[in-house]
Amino acid sequence: MTLDNGYHLWEHTEGEGDIKLLCLHGGPGGSHEYWENFGDELSNLGVQVFMYDQLGSWYSDQPDYSDPAIAAKYLTYDYFLDEVEEVRTKLGLDNFYLIGQSWGGALVQMYAVKYGQHLKGAIISSMVDEIGEYVDHVNKLREETLPREAVAYMKHAEDNHEDLDKDAKYQSYVDILNKDYVDRRQPPKISHLVDITSKPVYNAFQGDNEFVVTGKLKEWNFRDQLHKITVPTLLTFGEHETMPLETAKKMNKLIPHSRLVTTPNGGHHHMIDNPPVYFDHLEQFIKDVESGNFND
Repeated sequence: MTLDNGYHLWEHTEGEGDIKLLCLHGGPGGSHEYWENFGDELSNLGVQVFMYDQLGSWYSDQPDYSDPAIAAKYLTYDYFLDEVEEVRTKLGLDNFYLIGQSWGGALVQMYAVKYGQHLKGAIISSMVDEIGEYVDHVNKLREETLPREAVAYMKHAEDNHEDLDKDAKYQSYVDILNKDYVDRRQPPKISHLVDITSKPVYNAFQGDNEFVVTGKLKEWNFRDQLHKITVPTLLTFGEHETMPLETAKKMNKLIPHSRLVTTPNGGHHHMIDNPPVYFDHLEQFIKDVESGNFND
């Protein structure tokens, strides 16, 4: 797909049917890959699934973010939000469902407020509306999971702005946390020989890893806007994940027509950790909205 700015995005469509679902991956700087089986999983409902890699991600064009002008223009919330709208327009979608995982869930929240007239339903998967509560939660998880000396080592490295990617000891602790709260199932099919995360995008918004927020997301707070999300909304979270469920419960109260579900034994990527339950929840939501029987 060629954008109006001249850059190209990788996009792919799976399945056939009158129900349209557009998928927004996380990271930021991640990829579409956990959406690849959604067409098969939702085929019995007649759902056509659209996925793409956002600008800077592995399969799409990767601007030279070392250029300050390019970084200032494209590493912003507004750019990625308006990119969703341009993709929607170029795909010819309207009255559709929008699902976003993690960072993609932040885009869903913003899109539902600014462009909600195009939506039939919104699915916010593993993303909170207020990052401070996330930071408190992941710090608590780290202290509960790792030995005291490991936590002290990580904090020292972070406070001294060391190159965490090259610190094998530090990364070994991150791996433990990832296995408990991000990718609990550790499926080999989505592993890669190299890290395909777009580091310039990820570092600009998140930071060095899922347990440290030093980028733009450090200021993320959308709570005062949630009441403007008026479409039927599914909030889906893993039972054992990085995002705090207490915050999800607050979101459920603030979004007028929302339903909160959790996936047992699921981490941050609970669509992979426990697919049967995840897709049961997703299918029921779509069925209820399609039949006019959705209730909070």
